Amino acid sequence: MNTLTLKQLRYFEALARHLHFGHAAEASAISQPALSVQIRELETSLGVALFERGPRQVRLTPFGTEFAVRAREILRKVDELGDLARLSQGGLSGRLRVGVIPTIAPYLVPTVIRSLTRTWPELDIHIRETTTPRLIQELEEGALDAAIVALPVSEPTLTEVELFTESFVLVRHRDEADRPMPDRDRLREMRLLLLEEGHCFRDQALSFCDRAGGRAKYGLDASSLSTLVQMVGAGIGVTLLPEMAVAVETRSAPVVIGRFADPQPSRTVGMIWRKSTPLADQLFELAAGLANSLRDDSTISASSDASATT
Repeated sequence: MNTLTLKQLRYFEALARHLHFGHAAEASAISQPALSVQIRELETSLGVALFERGPRQVRLTPFGTEFAVRAREILRKVDELGDLARLSQGGLSGRLRVGVIPTIAPYLVPTVIRSLTRTWPELDIHIRETTTPRLIQELEEGALDAAIVALPVSEPTLTEVELFTESFVLVRHRDEADRPMPDRDRLREMRLLLLEEGHCFRDQALSFCDRAGGRAKYGLDASSLSTLVQMVGAGIGVTLLPEMAVAVETRSAPVVIGRFADPQPSRTVGMIWRKSTPLADQLFELAAGLANSLRDDSTISASSDASATT
């Protein structure tokens, strides 16, 4: 067997992730024919097919599925060698790949970037926005260095550091401004608009509304908080919104905000990363500094100092 190259493994991993030659080539910044040649050379070196190629779809073969697990582990270890080299140069510098969930990214990313680049001016921050399950997968594969998510994620391979806690508010049409704020039992009788499956904020809203037993009435699976608020403004139902999103999402919609009696529904936002990363000490320092910056942000209801669960 000829020697495998890291370049081939990275191209393979891109195709295994996207299962589409065009998308994988775009993600790898090469042409589709060049990617195809590299994958074919890799399969020739191995003497076995990694992909099933159909007219409209690409699938991993059984061997390709097993090979993907090993290849991702190798690439993660190689990236960690790069992290060690960065640390040997002193301090946190270079590219830092940070994932953020969609119900946080639009409202927090500017503050995060300002805070991190002010303290670590040598950082080149790359932001990736997607759902929590995908962020966890990309962390474990080494495609991300850290992620900002709702805690807990309860993954034994990841470290969790709390940044702040924020409350949820109720969004109703402005015609309901003079009506009493519904309690949780009354809320369960209303049409509650939710994010689509895969968003942790959906699960948090369901947990609050169903805690008293029975089930609330649900309608509309939206892909963004903005869509939910606009639908409330159209009189379709009510929704919950995290505190940080209120100023942005309600400024142009005919809605009113209501706050629940204690104990209010809330979520804890934190940073997570692999326990095995050489950047662990620096990420603890980074998370503590970020928590302090967010505590000073007027749009965030911050908690106490960052604390870790490993």
